[in-house]
Amino acid sequence: MIDEDIKERLTKEYQIHETDTGSSEVQVAVLTERIRQITDHLRIHRKDVHSRRGLVTLVSKRRRLLKYLSNEDVNRYQTLISRLGLRR
Repeated sequence: MIDEDIKERLTKEYQIHETDTGSSEVQVAVLTERIRQITDHLRIHRKDVHSRRGLVTLVSKRRRLLKYLSNEDVNRYQTLISRLGLRR
C-alpha cells in the first residue's frame, strides 16, 4: 500500500487545479508509484503470485487511463509520460 504522505505529495505535484484529486494525471501518478512498490516487492519475493496478479491489474488500469488521456489531450499525455519517465 502507498503511504498517505506519498499520495498527498503526488496529488499536489500532478493536480491540475487546487481541489483536483481525481484527474487522470493524478490517478496515473499514484498508480505508477504503487506499481514501482509492488515491482520492488516482487524482486525479493519472486513466488508471490497474488501480488503479481495485482501488479498486472494495476498496469492494465494505468494503460487504460493513459489511452483515455491520449485520446482526450495529446499534449497533457506527452507531458505526463515525460514527467513520470514512462516509455511509449
